[in-house]
Amino acid sequence: MSTPENPDKPTACMVLADGTVFYGKGFGATGTKVAELCFNTAMTGYQEIMTDPSYAGQVVTFTFPHIGNTGVNPQDDETADPVAEGIVVKWDPTEPSNWRATQELTDWMRQRGRIGIGGVDTRRLTRAIRQQGAPHVALSHDPDGNFDLEDLVAKARGFKGLEGLDLAKEVTCAQSYRWSEKRWAWPDGFEERKEPGFKVVALDYGAKRNILRCLASAGCDVTVLPATATAAEVLAHDPDGVFLSNGPGDPAATGEYSVPMIREILDTTTLPVFGICLGHQMLALALGAQTVKMNHGHHGANHPVKDLETGKVEITSMNHGFTVDSQSLPKDVIETHVSLFDGSNCGIRMKDRPVFSVQYHPEASPGPQDSYYLFERFVKEIEKERSKTPA
Repeated sequence: MSTPENPDKPTACMVLADGTVFYGKGFGATGTKVAELCFNTAMTGYQEIMTDPSYAGQVVTFTFPHIGNTGVNPQDDETADPVAEGIVVKWDPTEPSNWRATQELTDWMRQRGRIGIGGVDTRRLTRAIRQQGAPHVALSHDPDGNFDLEDLVAKARGFKGLEGLDLAKEVTCAQSYRWSEKRWAWPDGFEERKEPGFKVVALDYGAKRNILRCLASAGCDVTVLPATATAAEVLAHDPDGVFLSNGPGDPAATGEYSVPMIREILDTTTLPVFGICLGHQMLALALGAQTVKMNHGHHGANHPVKDLETGKVEITSMNHGFTVDSQSLPKDVIETHVSLFDGSNCGIRMKDRPVFSVQYHPEASPGPQDSYYLFERFVKEIEKERSKTPA
């Protein structure tokens, strides 16, 4: 594949808050989006990334140049609509070549109101993000190539950023619902869970469908509740376990209402609790730890994480711009996993309770399947706790 020809007049541009301008070829929807810019190193799964609620408020730069060549299909959406504001790619998306494709990425983005820019030196852009941190940007697509750069710079500088921003309320479900669909399997695709399972309440801070599928496949009868659910509302379902989902935004902001709920559940029950990503951060805050904003975060499907208790190294999928400060963990909480890239915290558990969480995404959507065992561990903890209860 060759790089696209440089047009006489660019049809898209991305302006950073420091005034840097990147020109390219626009695709998808027209208009302007203002967001935080991050980069993702995954070689596959662009559709899952675009529809991952954890990317709310962000534009994603893909370091892998072949974006769009497998098309899109309804089965790979992680939520009903794309959540990332836009994408930046090296080469323009090509006509898809994949037996599962039902639509081209460019058409899908146009219909869903998301902007793309191609022909950008994404390696240069990624180096800038690593060195200077995740910048605020204004991404604009105009087929006529008319851009007011001063206005775009002002928009980028006016973006308040993700610190202090509670985005979970914007991406969570409006009301509770049941989930029974299991993981995709050849040749039948997604199957419905019909057998009885352990009752699990999942708090939706921006839950991905494949996480819910993993819970169902592991043996859980899942009821999903909105992020703002109270402890009383959770316990009204008489759950065998509680799951805290992934999601976007500043964990300290979401924690204003979520942390008291988690603390009440920990104080009044012995229920197993399992958290992922933002759910991991929510649990850490509820246990007394603190979270901090990272320079450029972790976004990719090739992140090595070490299990400090077994010595095992897992290749994981990550997407987070905040992290748990391991130095702030209380004495009754053990750090279980760390990133081998920068040593940041990637997992915790309580010493004497079936309560644990991880920063990365073990559902492998996109990414490797090294960490699926965590869903099975959650179910085993539920089985242990249930065995203590008289019939």
